This record gives sequence, C-alpha cells and structure tokens, in this order.
Amino acid sequence: MNAVSIAKRHLHKIIATGLMIAVAFTALAHGAVEPWSLFLFECILLAFVALWAVMAIKEKQLHLEIPDLAWPLGALALVGIVQSFALADSTGRLMSLSKDVGATRAAVIALIFLIIGSLIAANFWATRARLLRLANFLTLFGLAMAVFALVQHFAWNGKFYWIRPTEAPSPFGPFANHNHFAGLMELLIPIPLGLLLTRAVRGEMRWLYGFAALMMSLAVLASLSRGGMVSLAASVGFILLLSLRARRYRDERRDARSRLAAVVGRIAITVTILIVIAAGVFWIGADPIIERVAGDQLATRGAPAESFFNSRGWVWRDTLTMIRANPLTGVGLGAYGTAFSLYTASDGSLRVPQAHNDFLQIVADCGIIGGLLALWFLALLVRALASGIKARDPLMAGMSLGCGASAFAILVHSIFDFNLQVPSNALLFLLLAAVLAQIAAAVRAQAKTPVLADRASRRPLLEDAPATSLARGAS
Repeated sequence: MNAVSIAKRHLHKIIATGLMIAVAFTALAHGAVEPWSLFLFECILLAFVALWAVMAIKEKQLHLEIPDLAWPLGALALVGIVQSFALADSTGRLMSLSKDVGATRAAVIALIFLIIGSLIAANFWATRARLLRLANFLTLFGLAMAVFALVQHFAWNGKFYWIRPTEAPSPFGPFANHNHFAGLMELLIPIPLGLLLTRAVRGEMRWLYGFAALMMSLAVLASLSRGGMVSLAASVGFILLLSLRARRYRDERRDARSRLAAVVGRIAITVTILIVIAAGVFWIGADPIIERVAGDQLATRGAPAESFFNSRGWVWRDTLTMIRANPLTGVGLGAYGTAFSLYTASDGSLRVPQAHNDFLQIVADCGIIGGLLALWFLALLVRALASGIKARDPLMAGMSLGCGASAFAILVHSIFDFNLQVPSNALLFLLLAAVLAQIAAAVRAQAKTPVLADRASRRPLLEDAPATSLARGAS
C-alpha cells in the first residue's frame, strides 16, 4: 500500500470518527440549542468538509454518494431560502414570505449543516467495518450518557455537570428539557436491540449490548417524560414485530425448527428486557413514574393540576389558525415563535417558540409545500427500512432494524414534543436515516441482475473490510 492510499485511509477514519465526536458533542452541549454550541458544531462540520475537499483535490476526483433522503431535505432548505428573500416596498418596509427573515435564515443555515452531516455519514460510515464501529460507539455512548444522567439525577444540586447553574423546570442529563433527553435515548436504544435481535453480536458482547439497552431504558423512565415512555414502549414493540420479518443471514438454509427457535429467541430477548426494565422501575421508585403516566403533571412539589388543553391543546389550536392563514408557504422556516403571537387567541403573555408537535410545525413553517416534503421524506424512509431489513448480513439487517426503530420512536414522540427542533437529536436522526438509506441502496443493488450486482459490489457499503471478532460472530 503506497503513501497516498495510507493517507487517504487515515483521512477517511478521521472524518468518520470526527462525526461520531460531533454527535457526542452536540448532546453533551445541552443539545446544541445555544448559539455557542451550534457555532462550534458548524465549525466541526466545516473542518470535515475541508478535509474532504483536500482528499478530492489530491485524488483529482470527488466520490459523492447522495442518499435518496437528502433530496426532500434539500428541497426544504430551498423553500427556506425562498422564504428568506426580502424586498423593500415604496415605504422602505421589507416584504417577504417569512414573518421573521432573520430566524428563517438562521434555520436554513442550521438545516444545511444538518444535511452536510447526513452526507458525510452516507459517505464515511458506509463500509461494513465502520458500521460495526458506529454500532459500538452509539451503544457505549448511550450507556455512558444514561449512567451519567442517572447519577446526576440522584445527586442533583441544581447545576448541569454539578457546575453550571440552571433554572430549567425539568432538566435531565445534559438537557434542559427531560423530553429531549428521552428523545436522544429513543434514538440510541434500538441500535443495540436491533443487533441483538438479528444475532449480529455474540458472546460477552451480547451482555454488554443488552445492559446498555436496559440502562438507557431505565434512564428514559427516570426522566419522567411521558412522551419518552410512550415512544419507548412503541419502539420496543415495533422492533420486535419487524425483527420477525427480517431475513437472517443464510436463513434459506434453515429448517422450520431452526426458524422457530430463532423467533422464540427474539421474543425471549424482548420479554427479558421488559422484565428487567420493570424491576428497574421498582428499584428506582415506581410512584413518580406511575403518577407521571396517570396524571398530567410532573411529580413535583405542589404543582397545579395540568390538563392536556392547558399544556399543549391551546398551542395546537392556535397553530391550526396559523396554518389556515398561511396554507401554501407557511410563516417561514424557524419563524414560528415570532408568528405565534400574531395568531394566538391567548393574551400573548406566554412565549411559544415551538408547536410541541413537529408535524404541525413543519406545516405551520412551510405550509402545504413543507407538509408534502415531509411526506416524501417519510415515504423514502419507509422504503429504505423495507429494503434494509432484507439484508442477509446480520450486521446490516440489525443496523437497518435499529435505525428504522429509532426513526419510528422519535416520530412517535414528535407528536407530543419538538425533539426534531433540537440540533443534537435532529442530527442523530438524520445520520441514522442516511445510514439506513445507504444499506437499503446496497441491498436493492444486490437484488438486481448479476451485472448490476457486480457493479454494486464496488459501492462503499459492500466493501468488506477486515472483520473483527464481533463481525465474525454474525455468521
């Protein structure tokens, strides 16, 4: 191997590893919701793009894989750019489709960087060896985050990391909102579960993956996020049902008894996880969780009773008013918080920056056009999942299963909250979606004619880098 090839491989590893670090940074930096953390995240991605450009210049060619899911995201960014154009009328007043041009421009920039992140994931997390490292990283990161959040919860002194004071009403882990911590866990929990259910991990690694999934699940319950609890239950059921349909490696060589044993094994894994979660609930303390699920308020000191209408219902009502007033193009990407005061039936004393429903908000921000782009994205996501779980390789099938269940969980939670408005959670969601899309593209290519399959074998995802013991255990 010459020096150029070695340098190229090192740059690939740096970018792939750096993107994992970016995922960890955005989560640990309180979700990257503050300007300083969002700026640093964007600088990190710019550094990766610069390294990528250096590689392209040295090789005198650019290899770029664009997943299908990137097209509706790019179209959404284009809608935001159009909304942010402002023209002055005869009186000097600025006229634009957006109710807040500055907010729309900031949202477009953030979206563009998220798209860049997904493109990097599609191109640099695309070999089998890197998929394995990614699975290990996400599992261990989720475990570390869950343990930290639980320790901080039981030793809470009113400060993040026991250093930075906060007045947030419901913080958990590094997040100011317990729902957003639960959203991050919902994206991470299905990854180890997916690999366990497809038997992509064996031996002692199964215990580690199972323990990580359990600790993350307990952290979701301890956060007292009702949306998180609902999404956790939904994702566990979803991943179990989907795993029954996933094709196993060399499955066609199995007899009926072996296939039945595999199904029973998957059910046993899921039931065991649910039993241990239940035991963990009683160990942590069941009363707050039961009160949170049964009631409409956080189990905190003397808080007044809270109904659905006075927590979210009135916001959804006023959001629908906003949508009816701006049906085609919306109020502007990221301009919801500014526009809400123009359409609310309340006295306007409360600032409402999000709709607490990501589906309603995309339509409020970008109108029917945004809604159609969201449906396009979801259709491509479902198509990718349907293809990805048919992979014969347990690692690819397990990652497809995990990524699909992660997307399902966060989309269920998005009915009640705004996790996809939080940069760290939106980033991880789009990165996992990009990985799923690339796996699905490889599986579809393999299913075509021998000539096309031979061409597809040159795709990055199908490069079979030297297997580790974990990968060998998949067969």
